[in-house]
Amino acid sequence: MPDPTPARPRGIDPRGPRFVAAITAVLLLIDVFLGLIGLSTARDFGWFAYQPLADESFTPGAAWAIQAASLSQRALDPAFLLLLAIALLFAWGVVSPRTAPWAVLYRTLVQPRLRAPRELEDPRPPRFAQGVGLLVTGIGLLLHLAGVPWALPIAAAMAFAAAFLNAVFGLCLGCQLYLVLQRAGLVGRERPAAA
Repeated sequence: MPDPTPARPRGIDPRGPRFVAAITAVLLLIDVFLGLIGLSTARDFGWFAYQPLADESFTPGAAWAIQAASLSQRALDPAFLLLLAIALLFAWGVVSPRTAPWAVLYRTLVQPRLRAPRELEDPRPPRFAQGVGLLVTGIGLLLHLAGVPWALPIAAAMAFAAAFLNAVFGLCLGCQLYLVLQRAGLVGRERPAAA
């Protein structure tokens, strides 16, 4: 006997990921700014900057402040802390997209005020895109902790560019990467039905 409950549509409102991308883009833009004015891009003039120069060819400021900073100083950098929070939100979006804060905000406050979407989209590409965002920001965080100058603002800027394209133009780079990998047979294979 067929199940009397109607089948729940398999898919998500495509406007939801764009809403999430808009909020993420704003946070990432703030992080890029903090990274550009913070520890990651600052030069360390050190004690020798105040010493008389015996050699006129010496150029002060040859070292980066992040390389002289301790691990705790790098971890307490405001740009690092914000990017860490963003990376944790990306991880939440990968592990449990329905309970992620921006998705819940969209479903409870925004979606009820909109018309029903004309079509639904596969939730796998946006979830994969969250994973790509997590990878990019995670690499920036690790390189920042390792003392690599400019790593954090560059990673944040790359993630910002992707989030901005999704929010403004509906172009999800992570989703496009998912589709390429799906065509290559590397992701998104259908699981065989259990017997």
